[in-house]
Amino acid sequence: MIVTCIHVEVKPENLQDFVDAMVENRKGSVLEPGNLRFDVLQQADDPCRFMIYEVFESDDAVAAHKETAHYLKWRDKVKEYMASERYGVRYNIVEPSDRSLW
Repeated sequence: MIVTCIHVEVKPENLQDFVDAMVENRKGSVLEPGNLRFDVLQQADDPCRFMIYEVFESDDAVAAHKETAHYLKWRDKVKEYMASERYGVRYNIVEPSDRSLW
C-alpha cells in the first residue's frame, strides 16, 4: 500500500474555492479502483493549511489517479489558490498491517 500525505497552504482569499475544489476531487478519488482512503484535513490553528491523506493499493493506482479527469481538473484549478507549492511525503504502514482491517 502507498500512503502519501500532501501538504497544502492556501491563500486566505481562496480558502472556500479551494475547499469546494477539494471536495469535488475527493468525491472522484474515493471511487477509483485501488483507492483505499482519501481524507482531507484542515489544520486546527491555521485554516489555510491542509493535509490530504491518500492511501492507494499500488504505485500503478497512484499513477492512474494522477491521470483522472477529476484530479487534472483539481490540479489545474487550485494551482492559483496556493500560497506555496504543495508537497507530498510518503509513509510506510506499520499498523494495521492486515489489509482486511482497512
